[in-house]
Amino acid sequence: MMIIKRTIDKEALNELPKAAFEGQIHVAQTPAEAERAAEYLKQCPLVGIDSETRPSFSKGRQYKVALLQVSTHDHCFLFRLNLTGLTLPVINLLESPSITKVGLSLHDDFMMLRKRAPFEPRACVELQEYVRPFGIQDKSLQKIYGILFNEKISKAQRLSNWEAPVLTEPQKLYAATDAWACLNIYNLLQELKTTGDFRIAPEGED
Repeated sequence: MMIIKRTIDKEALNELPKAAFEGQIHVAQTPAEAERAAEYLKQCPLVGIDSETRPSFSKGRQYKVALLQVSTHDHCFLFRLNLTGLTLPVINLLESPSITKVGLSLHDDFMMLRKRAPFEPRACVELQEYVRPFGIQDKSLQKIYGILFNEKISKAQRLSNWEAPVLTEPQKLYAATDAWACLNIYNLLQELKTTGDFRIAPEGED
């Protein structure tokens, strides 16, 4: 029986061991590479997604989404949109009704992605809503993952330059882990929903 906490504080989160994607990471930085990656992902019924944007440290300056991460359990594809743009094969992936796309703050991600090209996302699961019936009150990916897996997702690379000529290994791992973590959360909650083998911790218990 899994006991699901409603929330987790920063101190408890910081003490947890780190989670990291252990599969293969593929970087798509040309339209041809993006097309091949999208072709592979078309065969996958369920993926985790996330995006990264170069941080702006100047008032009024905003960058477009630089990276779109799409992950299965074993493979994560990093689409370098700052180099390729939002190409038609990737748009088709986002619009496909046969591929369930799981993410967090998807409304914000899609709003930013639409600044590159118009599209209508289909078959999407917003984790911030999906976790509610399980009693989870936290909204961040880091805290939700900590509650469910007793592991923490490092945020050390969040404010790094996602438009750098070459992504560093820590950047690639960070990006892949975020998309993969969304998938892990969904799969675990789907399993718990099926088995009913969980209970929500009482209010105030952490």
